Amino acid sequence: MYSEQAMIRCAIYRGGTSKGIYLLEHDLPKDHQVRDRAILAIYGSPDPRQINGLGGADSLTSKVAIIGPSRRPDADVDYTFGQVSITSPFIDYSGNCGNISSGVGPFAIDEGLIKVVEPITQVRIFNTNTQKIIVAEVPVVGGRAAVEGDCTIAGVPGSGARIMLNFLDSGGAVTGKVLPTGNVRDGISVAGYESLIVSIVDAAIPCVFVKAGDLGIKGTVLPAKINADPALLRTLEDIRGAAAEMIGLVKDRREATERSPAVPKMIFVSGAANCRNCEENLRDREISLIARAMSMQKAHKAYPVTGSICTAVAASIAGTIVNEVSGGPKDANRICIGHPAGTITVEIIVEHAGDEYQVKRAALERTARRILTGYVHVPVRYLFEK
Repeated sequence: MYSEQAMIRCAIYRGGTSKGIYLLEHDLPKDHQVRDRAILAIYGSPDPRQINGLGGADSLTSKVAIIGPSRRPDADVDYTFGQVSITSPFIDYSGNCGNISSGVGPFAIDEGLIKVVEPITQVRIFNTNTQKIIVAEVPVVGGRAAVEGDCTIAGVPGSGARIMLNFLDSGGAVTGKVLPTGNVRDGISVAGYESLIVSIVDAAIPCVFVKAGDLGIKGTVLPAKINADPALLRTLEDIRGAAAEMIGLVKDRREATERSPAVPKMIFVSGAANCRNCEENLRDREISLIARAMSMQKAHKAYPVTGSICTAVAASIAGTIVNEVSGGPKDANRICIGHPAGTITVEIIVEHAGDEYQVKRAALERTARRILTGYVHVPVRYLFEK
């Protein structure tokens, strides 16, 4: 009946404030080029509407998780994250997504990849993108990952079961160093700005931070306004490209949009303020700082989990821009970030000796929900080597 199309098992999860397609590694072609062609076909990329696939024409819903039993003794499952480009035939595997990571534990439990323990199953996840371990504490009811609970996260309606994610030893996830340039601050020159001061930090994912005020904008600007300002978008991408070049992700900053569109993350920050930050009024005593993140060259509607960890680590390092605007966190082990959809709080412990920093704890709570279980149909022409 479906001789022209192959059927690949899949699950769609809402993980944190993102949504992605979760695939079993052994259901995919072994050749990575063929695999990526199949995944692009699953999403309907490249096409701005992704009309011929399951993609939602938004960077927050164009994400893939590839999961299988781990080959390592210290992990239960191996997990590879891919940011599927909407407009190009490209999947960016250079970094991880924390929100999609929150669905990996429930997926592993419900697919029978690990032994289940009630009421909490601890899932040790090896993220192949960063070569780091994430420990997910997943509530279990009746042998399956729990869905219902009282945990709420900004940017997601309702509540769900609390999944605690701890990104172990997350410093230097991509570059090998918490401070990839060796500095807490660096100068970057881009069109229109002779010298911008930035902080480049790598924890869970590399991020480049700049003060909102240095860009001539308010830190509380909302995503729609950011996305409606092409000059600002260009400047932010130029800064990101320059940082990508500085830390060795691309040889030429002009290649960053094509070759490393998701990493590093571009974030601008400002101090906590009594103002309308998002959908609610946030008092300055409740948050450590206000931040806005970019996702695939557009403003993130909430805030990335890996970016949250990196922001919290940066806030813990004296001399960084993030540490400065936070005024020195009120609680050194708990950083609360105000973002367009509300707040996100990270439990953080950073130790350092001299110029070396080690992230001892980087944990936060998320929720996840399986939305669909089934098969996605892929034209067989994508599944043969060319």
